Amino acid sequence: MTNDLKESFSGSAGAPPAPAALAAKVRTLAPSMTRSMQRVAEAVAGDPAGCAALTVTGLAELTGTSEATVVRTARLLGYPGYRDLRLALAGLAAQQQSGRAPAVTADIAVDDPIADVVAKLAYDEQQTLADTAAALDTVQLGAAVGVLAAARRIDIYGVGASSLVGQDLAQKLLRIGLIAHAHTDPHLAVTNAVQLRSGDAAVAITHSGSTGDVIEPLRVAFDRGATTIAITGRPDGPISQYADHLLTTSTARESELRPAAMSSRTSQLLVVDCLFIGIAQRTYETAAPALSASYEALAHRHNPRTR
Repeated sequence: MTNDLKESFSGSAGAPPAPAALAAKVRTLAPSMTRSMQRVAEAVAGDPAGCAALTVTGLAELTGTSEATVVRTARLLGYPGYRDLRLALAGLAAQQQSGRAPAVTADIAVDDPIADVVAKLAYDEQQTLADTAAALDTVQLGAAVGVLAAARRIDIYGVGASSLVGQDLAQKLLRIGLIAHAHTDPHLAVTNAVQLRSGDAAVAITHSGSTGDVIEPLRVAFDRGATTIAITGRPDGPISQYADHLLTTSTARESELRPAAMSSRTSQLLVVDCLFIGIAQRTYETAAPALSASYEALAHRHNPRTR
């Protein structure tokens, strides 16, 4: 990952996030913060209007932290200082008061009626997608699209729920004529990564950013000269060391009946779809005929045969 990109996540470079992206950034970065910084982040996300009215000392007292912790949290979220964070909070509060429906925020309970489960899951999925879209770096996305569109060969690594997302990306790319393989076996992933070189691409998918079975093949691909892309919910995780391009996903709150893999999969699939559409646009002259041919090849499986 480039130094500029690392700085954008530390808040020391680049423009501050827009108010609409603030809540998304809090949800994305909070799990990797210290507990005291989490209290500050949760406070500003939970009550932007109230926190916007507080001085740095007031917010520190409200959250039981220090002024230094408040300032560090503001900078981690992408703001030069607390004053800039207060302005963003005021903007976010104004947006929330402009007629938006109240949020469904309760966790799913064991005794919830199925209608409530549907409503809560639908809200969480929508929020996860909105957060991912707001936080996604379109410059990095465009660069990743260019790399994959021109790659001689594309390897994709993921385990668990992320492996399903990797398989989805591979089959999409295959249908537009690209050579792509999703590797779910960690040993095969590494042995295939050894064969990569300059002109090839490798994509790693890991919500935690610290999955060893995904980091290992990406490191090998990186060392072999392939261009590497990581799709992760933890931009500060170990995976970033071996990623030329980093695409950040968001995730809904985890609860007893809603593991992180559910919401991370939703955000990962959005990024995969964005990559696919971008690549299809970039390679339209070859992608369109390849996609038509794949539809034609499968048509007899979907239509009754005439005798």
